Amino acid sequence: MTEQHNDFAYDASLEEIKRGYIETETEYICVCCGYTAEKGVIYPHNEVLYESFRYIQIHIQEEHGSVFQFLISQDKKVSGLSDIQRRLLAEFYEGKKDAEIQKELGIGSTSTIRNHRFVLREKERQAKVLLAVMELLHSRDHNTPVMAVESPNNRAGQATNKETDVTAEQEKVLTKYFSFGTDGPLETFAVQEKHRLIIMNEIAKRFDTNKVYSESEVNGILDQIYEDYVLLRRSMVDYGILSREEDGSSYWLTPKEGESRKMANRREELKQLAKEIKTEAGVYQIRNKENGKRYVASTPNLKSLNGQQFMLNMGSHRNRRLQEEWKEYGEEAFAIEVVEKLKIPESNIFFDVKDALKKLEASWLEKLQPYGEKGYNEA
Repeated sequence: MTEQHNDFAYDASLEEIKRGYIETETEYICVCCGYTAEKGVIYPHNEVLYESFRYIQIHIQEEHGSVFQFLISQDKKVSGLSDIQRRLLAEFYEGKKDAEIQKELGIGSTSTIRNHRFVLREKERQAKVLLAVMELLHSRDHNTPVMAVESPNNRAGQATNKETDVTAEQEKVLTKYFSFGTDGPLETFAVQEKHRLIIMNEIAKRFDTNKVYSESEVNGILDQIYEDYVLLRRSMVDYGILSREEDGSSYWLTPKEGESRKMANRREELKQLAKEIKTEAGVYQIRNKENGKRYVASTPNLKSLNGQQFMLNMGSHRNRRLQEEWKEYGEEAFAIEVVEKLKIPESNIFFDVKDALKKLEASWLEKLQPYGEKGYNEA
């Protein structure tokens, strides 16, 4: 399974991450996969109709198990948790006692589990302190001038009393951090704020002032510059160099003060486009390579399949027969495969993705018949 990298979780607030979705004026967005439920739309599920607010919660439960399961399924780069810590947290979440966990995981003794609990509590306390520090930092950034050189919202090219020509100091900074020239990659972004502003204003030159970009396009540009493109993107937004829609669907270079913006329609088009291509729906199967049995299902976001693998490893998959044989045969005996991706027509104004996905799943269930001795689905 491939690593899942999710910018919605990065950009959401703590409360939004905990509840599992971001609420905008028009929709609810799943922080786990980016799936959207539009406000005012009624969604059918198992022959019951749901408002979008309730349906996004059902989506999270069915596709990701829970927000907790999704979060601890992320690798260390995202969560900061080691594999053993993630496994232990899953056991703690189920309310198991130390002795039970030690027996099930086969690690150390009960005192080892207690020590891990202590380490995780320490990690929690440290995280609280870090969150408080960052909140205070952001509060300072918003309420006090940054540096005398240039305020966050006065990037090069905006209204300012200073000369717009590159100064000797700026040249020195750019030469230092762009060792292959300003068209090349950035050596590091871990620099003082004054230098960051110079760097970000230089990077802004790679964006067209008359163009609106999708998030993936912004990421593509910044990824060529610096490996942590998410940090770079968020910093450029925080400092007012890039502007964006609230849901992160489109970005544009912040215009000069007083400059007329005639791109509203284009932004709306791109926002709609980003919504449409945000996820790739389809049918998948979890196949037992030892006995040929298979579990067939559909998902509106094929990128979330690693959540299926994680639930099975944690023993919390909703299909109990599949779960039992996963535990019996082991992870290596199974393959999680995409059977068919849902083809969405170019002119899709009246195309019902949910209904089409349901029909696609039904056709594969009819074809593969994964019931009884042949599979794990309920007939």
